[in-house]
Amino acid sequence: MKTVLTATIALIGFFALAESLNCNKCSVGLVGFCLIPSTTVCSNDSANCLTGKATFPSISGFLGFNYQGCGSSSQCNITYNGTMMTTTYIVTQTCCNTDTCNPIQISSDAVCMKVSLTAAISAALVSFCWGSYIN
Repeated sequence: MKTVLTATIALIGFFALAESLNCNKCSVGLVGFCLIPSTTVCSNDSANCLTGKATFPSISGFLGFNYQGCGSSSQCNITYNGTMMTTTYIVTQTCCNTDTCNPIQISSDAVCMKVSLTAAISAALVSFCWGSYIN
């Protein structure tokens, strides 16, 4: 009897886990690129994958901040405005409900930014090594 009960509980747990939604998670995103990407399993009360983006219209060329994770239906498909230190910002949140449907990379400009940052760091490293070699 104990074996049947354990198998039943394991089977129920397996189906409950299989029904959970997996979403991309990004707590810190800048200019459309996630700095610390991961995935998360959503709870029943947050059964949507959420993608949010905060932009600052008065700062030209700045793509803003982004975040991903799980969200409730009340957090989906909304836009709101605010002001922080006299600068206006706009937050837009969208949702989807299939596994990892919220993209980690929000903007194609993020790829350019990542390559530029990599090139700058590489150039600095080469310069440092070259300078050490000459001296």
